[in-house]
Amino acid sequence: MQTIDEALEKLSRSSFRSSFHLSEKDLRYIEEKGLETIRSHAEDFVRLRLAPKNPANDGKQTPMRGHPVFVAQHACACCCRGCLNKWYRVPKDKELSEIQQKKIVNLLMAWIEKEYSEKREDLK
Repeated sequence: MQTIDEALEKLSRSSFRSSFHLSEKDLRYIEEKGLETIRSHAEDFVRLRLAPKNPANDGKQTPMRGHPVFVAQHACACCCRGCLNKWYRVPKDKELSEIQQKKIVNLLMAWIEKEYSEKREDLK
C-alpha cells in the first residue's frame, strides 16, 4: 500500500495529472470557507459520487472545475471508478468502504493543502 506522499509523487510524473492546478477563484473559495469545510465537501462528493457500487454517470460525474475538490479529484485520479481502478486498483463493481473513502479524502486534501500552500507562496 502506498503512502500519500508516494501517491502524490507518482501523480506528479503524469503530464495529464500534473497539469491540474487551483485557480485564483479556487484559492479565494478556500480562504473564504476554510479547509475544514473543503474537507466536508470532499467527504460528501466522494460518498455521493464515487462510493456507490455503480455511480450515476460514472466517468463523467466530476466536473473539471468549479470547486477545489473537483480539481483535486482529477489531479489525484479520484474522479471516477475507472481512474480509481487504473491508479489504485480499487474494484469498479464494489461499493467503497468507509476506510477507502477516508483514504481518498485524505489524498485529495493533501493535494489541495500542498497546492494551496504553493500558490500562496507564489503570491507573496
